[in-house]
Amino acid sequence: MNSLIAGCILVLGCFAYIFWPERNPFVQADKTRVDYLRERKESVYENLRDLNFEYLAGKYPEADYAEQRAALEDEAASVIAEMERLEARGITGRSNPIGRSR
Repeated sequence: MNSLIAGCILVLGCFAYIFWPERNPFVQADKTRVDYLRERKESVYENLRDLNFEYLAGKYPEADYAEQRAALEDEAASVIAEMERLEARGITGRSNPIGRSR
């Protein structure tokens, strides 16, 4: 009987720990424009890596590959240029994750 009560208390404690709501679930972390641009740059770099992999796997003809690569490189250049302009004015992101210095 005691083990049944202890088991129920343990299960209820686990459910409370897992499903307990945060203090205010509607509060989101404020992102600066530089944070958004940093995320966008990472996304563009990932798309370039995927494009290169798929081209080497033979999924893209060379003309399509060159066109898409040029578009992604142009987008990356414009994102980086805007980040540099904002950082030159002293506007920085919330934080630069450790190990991510691209």
